[in-house]
This record gives sequence, C-alpha cells and structure tokens, in this order.
Amino acid sequence: MLLRRSLRPPGPLKLAPVAMLVAGLALGLPAAGPLAGAMAAPRVPRVVDVPSRPAYVMPPAAPERPALVGQVLRPSTVLRTENPGRLQILLADGRSFRLGGNALLRIEPTLLDLVRGRIIAWIAPGAKRPTPLRIKTRVGTASIQGTTVFIEDTADSVLFLSWEGEVEVRADDGTVYRLSSGQRLEATPDGWKGPRRIDATEARLRRRNSELLNGFGAPMETLPVLERELGLTP
Repeated sequence: MLLRRSLRPPGPLKLAPVAMLVAGLALGLPAAGPLAGAMAAPRVPRVVDVPSRPAYVMPPAAPERPALVGQVLRPSTVLRTENPGRLQILLADGRSFRLGGNALLRIEPTLLDLVRGRIIAWIAPGAKRPTPLRIKTRVGTASIQGTTVFIEDTADSVLFLSWEGEVEVRADDGTVYRLSSGQRLEATPDGWKGPRRIDATEARLRRRNSELLNGFGAPMETLPVLERELGLTP
C-alpha cells in the first residue's frame, strides 16, 4: 500500500443562518479559564483549552486567527497547530478531542477530518452514544466504539491506537480492522501492520511523554479509565 499525502483542501463552505447567529453571539463571550468556559458556554462546538501556542482557528469564509478559549466552531471550521501548539475542543454532543503536532483538522457535521498531526479523542464514560465518533484520515476512517483513541498522521505512516475501548478502522480499500484496549494499528508504505497490543513499556512511555495526555487545564474524563485498563495505576 502506498501512502499518499493529500491535504484535502476545503470545498465550498456554507453556513446556516441560525448557526451564524449562534456563533456570532457566542464569540462575544469573554475568554475565561478552561474549566469556567466548559461550564458556562452553550452546547455548541467550542474551544475549551489552549495550553500552548501556536494554535489557530479558521472559520468558514473567514481568515485564520489565534484560537481563544470560548470560541464557537462553526461547521467546516479548520483547526491548525504548530509545535508546540495544542488545543482542546468540546463538541456539541459532549464528546471531546485534543489536537497537536503540526496538525490540520476540519470539523465536518458527521466526522472529524484529520489531514495531518496528532489527535486524541474520547467519549465520556457513561455518555449516551447513538452513533460512533468518526475520524477520517488519508488511509481510512476510525470509529470510536469505546471511549478513547489516539491517531498520529506523519509523512511516513498513520498510527491508530486504542487507549481504551473498541475502535474500528475502515481502510480506504474496504478492509475493516478492530482494535481493543491497548492495541495499535499502523498504515505504512509496505502495508498495514497490526492490530497488536502495545507492551507495558510503550504504554508507560506514551502516558508519561504524550503532549496530548499531559499539561491541559481542562479535564480528560477517560484518563483514569485508560490508566486502569492498561495497568498504569498503582
């Protein structure tokens, strides 16, 4: 399998009048701390934490600007980070994700379109999940059936890692891979590798060194769950 770099440039951007009105009102909110913003903001997609910069938001048909806590994200908004920039997003249905690592992502109505970079996405334990959270990459689409997934898209490979719960990856050639807690799957120029379980050493190193698991003020509700699942708690 040959990995191809495709930036998938945004297509025509349309915004419903109601969405524009809601976004305009919400953007007038003060940039409070991440926890205050998460509690006070309306149930629309929004930025809840920007622990490091550069991190940018580009609304549809508008110029790119620095990400601010409390910013509402309209449909087809593009998010971009440059190392060491990171940000955390709360979606309208209560699901969340963190983005970093020279990332580029487009928020679509039914999925997240990751063009490059690193993302960790999760569904709060006990939350109702009528449909899976879907993340599109250049080699396939991941659906979170459980709670937490990590994806890293670099020039040489695309890595899918289920931190906790079930993750389904549907490759562009139609092949379906299913990952359980602690398993990884990688798309390389030589083909797909895995799924296989990460060993205890890799799990500990990733937990300790990941810039998406550490250093945020806004909470990640599934962090205790994945630590327990992978035996990382005392």
